[in-house]
Amino acid sequence: MDAMTIGKLARKADVNVETIRYYERRGLIECPRERRGAYRVYPVETASLVRSIKRAQSLGFSLKEIKELMSLRLDEEAMCGDVLTRTEKKIAEIDEKLRSLRAVKKQLVRLASACRETTPASECPILEAFEGGGKSFRVHEEKWVRGNE
Repeated sequence: MDAMTIGKLARKADVNVETIRYYERRGLIECPRERRGAYRVYPVETASLVRSIKRAQSLGFSLKEIKELMSLRLDEEAMCGDVLTRTEKKIAEIDEKLRSLRAVKKQLVRLASACRETTPASECPILEAFEGGGKSFRVHEEKWVRGNE
């Protein structure tokens, strides 16, 4: 088989047909010119390209970044170092997200530790922290600490 319809391509690449169309609109894959009757047909290698795009997305790259990386492969002057630079930038972004998530987790753990299951929801320190930007959490934290001493 040397070409396939969009449905066959989607099945072979393990994506939805709308994903193929979206990638076309974003310029990640070419809209096929060849037709079989009323159907556009895609070259077989498009399936591996779509799978590559999905793998890059699973590694945290945006479609814009993936398109830039793919263009490097076609650029005769581009070097592996160009790809490495973009990858290191992505690693730094992920590190920052991890730091941020750890900080959020720390705050949630503190809020959860201040919560007592028998306290009415109207006095819940977690909900009050949402309303007061964490200010009321400190008040409740002190009250809970004093109350449990």
